[in-house]
Amino acid sequence: MERPKRGDELDVMVDDLAFGGRGVSRSDGFVVFTADTAPGDRARVRIRKARRRFGEADLVEVIAPGPGRIAPPCAFVPECGGCRLQHVAYDEVLDAKRRQVAEHLVRIAGLEGVDVRDADPALERFGYRNKMEYSAAPGPAGELRLGFHQRGRWDEVVDISACMLATPAGNAAREAVRAWAVDEGVVPYDQRGQSGFLRHVVVREGVLTGQVLVTIVTAPGPSEVVDRLADRLPAALPGLVGIVHAVNDRPSEVTAGLPSRTVWGRDWIEEQVEVEPGAPVTLRLSAGSFFQTNSRMTGHLYRRAAEAAGLTGGEVLYDLFAGVGSIGVALGALSKEVVAIELVPEAVADASGNAVRNGIANHTALAGDVRVVLRERRGTLPEPDVAIVDPPRAGLSGGACRRILELAPRTLVYVSCQPATFADNARRFVDGGYRLEWVRPVDMFPQTPHIEAVARFTRA
Repeated sequence: MERPKRGDELDVMVDDLAFGGRGVSRSDGFVVFTADTAPGDRARVRIRKARRRFGEADLVEVIAPGPGRIAPPCAFVPECGGCRLQHVAYDEVLDAKRRQVAEHLVRIAGLEGVDVRDADPALERFGYRNKMEYSAAPGPAGELRLGFHQRGRWDEVVDISACMLATPAGNAAREAVRAWAVDEGVVPYDQRGQSGFLRHVVVREGVLTGQVLVTIVTAPGPSEVVDRLADRLPAALPGLVGIVHAVNDRPSEVTAGLPSRTVWGRDWIEEQVEVEPGAPVTLRLSAGSFFQTNSRMTGHLYRRAAEAAGLTGGEVLYDLFAGVGSIGVALGALSKEVVAIELVPEAVADASGNAVRNGIANHTALAGDVRVVLRERRGTLPEPDVAIVDPPRAGLSGGACRRILELAPRTLVYVSCQPATFADNARRFVDGGYRLEWVRPVDMFPQTPHIEAVARFTRA
């Protein structure tokens, strides 16, 4: 059969879900990836991009739905780009995420036979996100649209009236800001024309504390209109603790690391994490700091990390890429001593403060690049028994892997949010003398293709 080309339509049977949430099908050896399909679907698809052995396609119609297909409960699917898997039964998604971790380890790392365990299901499948970033854009008549980017578009925003991943407080905060913007005649930012004022609304919530922090991101312009939020937002949001105004004068759509000021209240919230039953730790999170977006599952994730670490109370624990110190503080009571290393100075200050406020006296937070700190402070810091790494999606650099191998902790715990970069790093650690004992996916992001996992390495 001639290789399919762009514009061709094919009738296919979807076999599996690929990383990223697209369905996988095959036509005479040609692999087709199609969004919005589910395992078992018989579908007609139209090729959008064609390469020698595989192509990307758009769904034309579902001829016969598979057993894993369900009706998406959200009215904004599939136009909204926020959720990709609402149309797939949850058990199917969990199993696919486990398989994807195992397949990455085989395909990228060449590690076969690894014990990749069943994925831990989320405690809540909807209403779990503690942080939401809404984009503002003008509609056809110039009206305010406040929501998420339309799938595949950088310049179009789907106006969201109720997001099923947000909490009730998160939805209420967005609508309160919308009412302010409409009443004040605030002009939404036009990304294509690079004009307008309101760019983003960021809502951070302490789900377990009930605290809400709202950040308004605007282009340069009159700040007094933002100041008037202080007259109406606190009454509309009982849990509100602060309003922050950040200014972005660049074309790129960013919400962090911008010049900002506190309009009302404070620029931080508190959230709780419980690893030991009945003994939660309280963490202070500033407006721009990183924290897991699923608060209720974070305690579960850290319990899995503690299980992988095998902590008994007598170990020296290194918390690498520590952020605000959440892992080290949460596991401090289970460790003899904690050394946390983080690049961002503000996060290091948060980590130190979080340790003090929770009575974790055996905690030391250091600022700097992990590679540099481990090299420069070697011999002056206690030797680690356990190291926990929680890197960003890009994974660990080669230099960071080498420094950790030189550190040679007896046990290495890797908290991964990207299976491809994790597989690459796993290969480096195995080549460096470690054995990958097991991997446990933890579903922190229901309805999306994102995969979190905890892995245990031991030094051979």
